[in-house]
Amino acid sequence: MRYILLLIIIIPLAEISVLLLSGNLIGVWPTIGLLLFTGILGAYLAKRQGLETIKRAQEQLQYGQMPGEAILDGIRILAGGILLLTPGFISDILGLLLLIPPSKFLFQRMIFKGLRRWMDKNTYTIIR
Repeated sequence: MRYILLLIIIIPLAEISVLLLSGNLIGVWPTIGLLLFTGILGAYLAKRQGLETIKRAQEQLQYGQMPGEAILDGIRILAGGILLLTPGFISDILGLLLLIPPSKFLFQRMIFKGLRRWMDKNTYTIIR
């Protein structure tokens, strides 16, 4: 819980600092333009990749396969889209890293390991 509180304080401070620095270096309007561009790009990439992932998961389910990789892809795409829609350059960089294909496998492995660790601790609850 302490780490979450620190992240809630540190991340917005870092984002505001980078936005102020960007505003001073390139100007207010170019900074706003960049933020709008990354937001639109994020929405486009997340939608395109999300629809592809849903289609792949549906195909796997039709053939009686468990769509495990598609689920991990969906988590990665959702997180990347949310980060790209959040105003700020740090979150935009992280969001783009989550959505570009070269870093896809790294983040999928990280998500898988995190879910595996969470399940191994028996700290989850399934409610019916």
